[in-house]
Formats: sequence, C-alpha cells, structure tokens
Amino acid sequence: MSKPVIALFGGSGFVGTVLANQLVRAGYALRVFTRDRAHTRALWLLPDTEIIVLNVADEERVALALKGCRAAVNLIGILNERRDDGSDFKRAHVDTVQHLITACRQARVPHLLHMSALAADVAAPSHYLRSKGVAEKLLRDASGRQLRTSVIRPSVIFGRDDDFLNRFAALLRIAPLLPLTGAAALLQPVYVGDVVAILLSLIARPGAAAHGVYEIGGPAVMSLREIVAYVATLRGHAPLIVPIGGPLATLMAWCMEWLPGKPLTRDNLRSLSVPSVCTAPNALLEFQLRPTPLHEVAPSYLAGRSMRGRYDQFRENARRVRGARKSGQSQA
Repeated sequence: MSKPVIALFGGSGFVGTVLANQLVRAGYALRVFTRDRAHTRALWLLPDTEIIVLNVADEERVALALKGCRAAVNLIGILNERRDDGSDFKRAHVDTVQHLITACRQARVPHLLHMSALAADVAAPSHYLRSKGVAEKLLRDASGRQLRTSVIRPSVIFGRDDDFLNRFAALLRIAPLLPLTGAAALLQPVYVGDVVAILLSLIARPGAAAHGVYEIGGPAVMSLREIVAYVATLRGHAPLIVPIGGPLATLMAWCMEWLPGKPLTRDNLRSLSVPSVCTAPNALLEFQLRPTPLHEVAPSYLAGRSMRGRYDQFRENARRVRGARKSGQSQA
C-alpha cells in the first residue's frame, strides 16, 4: 500500500526541517520543493523523501510535480527585504501563494496549508504583516469544494535551531550593554514542536471547513525585554538592557539594516508595534495540546557554561545517589 504524499515548500527552513522529519515519522512520503538542492541537505537522508528543484513561479511544472499529493504545505517566507518598499515581501508571500493556489487547482490537490503570522492584516503597519494579510485573503477567496485552505498564525517560534532566541544569545555574548528597540513589544513565544503538531493534525483531519484560520501561541505573553532578560539569565550574563524608542530606535534599525544578516530593520520595528499574541482561541487548546512553556525547552540549547555545569553536577549527584542505593540494596 503506497504512502500518502505531502508536498512541502520551504522545507529547508527551521520549521520545515522539523515538520519533514515528523511527517516521515508519521508515515507520509514527501516531495520537498526547492530552488537549490543544496539548501535541503539536512533532508537528503530522510526516507520516502524526494527533493524537487523547481521555481514556484513555474506553475505548470509545479502542478505536474504535485499530481497525487494529498496536501501541500507552504512555509516559504522572509523576515527582511533588500529595500524598505515591500517588493520582496510581495514576491515571497503574496506571489508565491497565488502561484501555489493555481498549481494546486491544476493538480487537484485537495488541501493547501499556509504559514502566516499573528497580527497579519492588509492594514498592518509593516510591509511584512501586510503581505501576510494579503496572502491570507487570497487563500480565503480561493477556498471551496475543490481546494480546502488552512492558515496557521503563530507568534514568534522558538526551538533549538531558531533564529530568535539564538540571535539574542549571540548578541549577549559580546554586548555588556544591550540597546533594545521594541523592548515593550508583546509576544507569545510558541515551541516549534507545537506548531508542527498543529500542522500534522490539520493534514490528518478529514472533512474540516473549506477555510480555517488557527492562531497559535505559547502559554505566556512576554515583553521582548523579558524574553531577552531570560536569555541572558540562561547564558549566565548580566547585561544592562537599555530600551530604545522613538526616532532613535528608527535610526538604530536603519543602521542595523546595513549589517550582515540584517539583525534589525525598520520594518521589523514596525511589526513589533503590534502585539504578536492570540486574539482568537489558541489552536493548541482546540486540538487538546498543551502549550510548551519556554522554560521547558530553552535551557537545553541556550544555557551558558555555568548553568550547564550546575545541570551536569545535578546529574552526577543523582547518579551517585542511585549508585549508593543499589550498593546498599546488594549488601542487604
């Protein structure tokens, strides 16, 4: 009996890599679409996984490659663009979704799942959130009997290979004083494993609504300053965190746009002006899943040497206690 096939766009990223592994573990076969095979190196050895090198804009070829898929998952997205004009966000978020809608219809793929973001809206203050909002509208308008669409809207996502907590950990390593823009921004950090669990549940769910929107957040709402302070504690640092606002924050963001990797942009700053928190029921609770707290995962990959040393000492002490108990039992 052949395995159901899932198409994955953006599978080489942080969430995509975790999702791909979980899909294979759940008994699915994968077709991972990419523009560069080298980007999917982490997935090369996954069983029942086919890497397909295609440009998503080539709708006819994508449609041919989608034939027979039970669902397609779109995780393609960017956080920054070359110019602060929204054009890159439009190509990555809006145009990509339109291409996938067309290709899925041609291939008769019954279900298209899409990664959006909390606070996405066509009238949002940032190019990033506006482009996500326009993409959501395209999916809502495209849904119907032929194509079911599902939109997941997570807050910031954390996990071992994230680009969120790890970025602050890297900055804290070299910065005894940390100027922080958007310090008061409200976020609801959600664990990557929980996001993937929702996607798996939606893929396996038959007969759901033609169009569904699922907001996902962790169990706690935190300010960006609280999150950074927590990362500092895990790393064993005690930096002076200085909130920066107003025109100075905009100037700082503009300057950081010129640094490698664009650690902060003016559009990032505009996105932070809108709370990234659930305004609808948390989908994790709807699916009877327990939201994973930050403190249950982050220490495993962020803890500094001093804290890791304490953990190692705790484990060593536990081994000694167990050994002493076993020795006492054998002598008895």
